[in-house]
Amino acid sequence: MKSLLATLLATAAGATFAAAPTADLNRDPATYRNVTQKAASEYKTAVAKCDAQTGNDKDICKAEAKAERARTEANAVAQYNNSEKGRASARSKLAEAEYEVAKEKCDARTGAEKDSCMDNAKSVRTAALADAKAGREGKTAERGVDAGLIASTDTRDPVKAAAVAKCEQSAGGANTGCLVDSKGNVTTMAGRTENAAERAADNTRAAGATVVDKTKAVASTVVEKTKDVAATVVDKTKAVASSVAQKTENAAENVGDKTRQAAANTREESKEAAAKADNATDRAADKTRDAGRSTAIAASDTALTTKVKASLFAQPELKSLGIHVETEKGVVMLSGFVETKAEADKAIKAAKEVEGVTSVKSAIKVK
Repeated sequence: MKSLLATLLATAAGATFAAAPTADLNRDPATYRNVTQKAASEYKTAVAKCDAQTGNDKDICKAEAKAERARTEANAVAQYNNSEKGRASARSKLAEAEYEVAKEKCDARTGAEKDSCMDNAKSVRTAALADAKAGREGKTAERGVDAGLIASTDTRDPVKAAAVAKCEQSAGGANTGCLVDSKGNVTTMAGRTENAAERAADNTRAAGATVVDKTKAVASTVVEKTKDVAATVVDKTKAVASSVAQKTENAAENVGDKTRQAAANTREESKEAAAKADNATDRAADKTRDAGRSTAIAASDTALTTKVKASLFAQPELKSLGIHVETEKGVVMLSGFVETKAEADKAIKAAKEVEGVTSVKSAIKVK
């Protein structure tokens, strides 16, 4: 069959076991004991090395050490102590151990990414336990690749072959990967990425529109209140000026030049008060406009972040879930961990190609 460039969620998982013609040919108690004892010793050494790490990295390290021990013991059962019950038990333990590794890795993620990661881990675990119980031979991906994901459609397993056929039919070709769950439901990776990007973009636009509308309403209210205050100040100033002027005129009959000078001073004070009121109105309007511009920039940065995440997720060979994206005034900042420098370079390139991104800064580290 054609080669699948993306990945397909297998409906079975577990270790690759060496099958023998009969159970009697796989009986070597001494070798089995030596292999399991060595696995136990190596497990203790690996766990001790994990103590040098902290947080989620330490949890992942211990889970992987336990899974490696379960994998070795399962192979030992298949090769040196084979029985239907023993083989099923060993494979079930391995499935649970690999599930614990997947869960710890999912804990490093957040939001929708974490939920998607957990769904995948549960699907793989369910399929692996079903294989172990039914005595079917499963296949696990190499270390460093998510369990349950296969990169080729070349399989003789009838269950996997059916899943491959569904994936190719739904995707419209063999070059697009998809997810096939234990119930046979198919979701293409391209459709999943597009839907997630569209939902995120819609939410961003709605949030931006709401913020802008609220900002306009607040600005309008501030301007109206400022105008009302200014009008009140002017009215009171005019009233005071009129009263003073009247008194001044009455007093002018007795005082003469001194009264006229006092009236002139009062008019100047009235002009100054009106000018101060106008300045206060202008300052309030300027602050409102600045607030509106800041809000618009924040909404634009949120939209760019969403677009960059969608672009990273669309790269089939890039583990985008381990990359964190932040945007500030059009500048995209990438951080997190990847397996190779090539993956880091590809993430930077994908971010730069997003429309609206002015520049990209990378703090991505290679494990």
